[in-house]
Amino acid sequence: MYAWIMGHVNDPAVIERLMRNKGRWAIVGLTTNEWRAAHATSLFIRDRLGMEIIPVNLPGDAVHGETGYRTLGGIPPEKQPIDVVDCFVNSQKVGAVVDQAIAVGAKAVWLQLGVIDEAAVDRAKAAGLDVVMNVCPAQQAWKYNL
Repeated sequence: MYAWIMGHVNDPAVIERLMRNKGRWAIVGLTTNEWRAAHATSLFIRDRLGMEIIPVNLPGDAVHGETGYRTLGGIPPEKQPIDVVDCFVNSQKVGAVVDQAIAVGAKAVWLQLGVIDEAAVDRAKAAGLDVVMNVCPAQQAWKYNL
């Protein structure tokens, strides 16, 4: 087949495992703006899937009563390891977030619906992280009876 067409293909088993196994999700791009997709999706991740969430946003604002941080590197050791770094940033900025996720020892990166960066995904895979790209967990939950 044409190599340039091929890219990352999500593994349904990885999606299900990340959504089913309780863990700590750093939500990058989660702000106090209720109109942003991250706002409702993060509540779904916390309240429906039962995950601990950590807001990560430029001002370091708390969201949903959870302490916020400016960067993944600013998350204190007692909040480590991070199981999933959920990326609600645009495709042009997600590469830097993925690099931070690798640097802090996160176990997985989840690039939200519409967030696509094949080079960043390749770096994450090479570092041993699980990767999901261009998918929203709130839209996938029904497939796994979650």
